[in-house]
Amino acid sequence: MSMRIGQGYDVHAFAGVESSSSGDSSHIVIGGVSIPYKVPLLAHSDGDVLVHALADALLGALALGDIGQHFPDTDSDYRNIDSRQLLRQVMALVAERGYYLVNVDMTIVAQRPKMAEYIPAMREHIASDTAVALADVSIKATTTEKLGFTGREEGIACHAVVLLSQTS
Repeated sequence: MSMRIGQGYDVHAFAGVESSSSGDSSHIVIGGVSIPYKVPLLAHSDGDVLVHALADALLGALALGDIGQHFPDTDSDYRNIDSRQLLRQVMALVAERGYYLVNVDMTIVAQRPKMAEYIPAMREHIASDTAVALADVSIKATTTEKLGFTGREEGIACHAVVLLSQTS
C-alpha cells in the first residue's frame, strides 16, 4: 500500500475598505460557508483560504504543483469561482492517479471573525467534496493573540495536512 502526505498553506488579505453604512453587508467564504464580515477577502476566486490550502495539500501529496498552476489567477474562467468547484477538480486528479483521501487536518488562523459556529458546516462541505466520512475531516480555528498580520486583522491564513492512500 502506498501512502502520501501533503501540506498546504494559503493566505488572503482583507480588502481594507469597510462596508458602507447603508446596510450593504460583506461576507467571506471559508470552507464553502458564507460568513458575515465587515470586509471581504481580496482574491481572484471567492477567496476561500481553507479550500485553497486543502487543494494545495492534495496537489502537493502527489507532486502536482500548486493551485495557482492548475487554476491561474490570470485566467478569467476562474474569476469569482466557487473554490469548492476547484477542490472537486483536484479530487478528480487524485482519483485519476489511483489515490483517495484518508483524512485531512486543517487550521484556520484568524483573529476575526470567530469561526467556531461555522466549523460544522465547513466540515460537511469538505467531507462531501472529498468523498470522506465527516469523522475524517478535522477543522480547527485559532487566533495569534493579536500578533502578526492575522492578529492585526489584515487577513486570514489556513494550514492543511492530508494523507492519501493508493486504491487497491
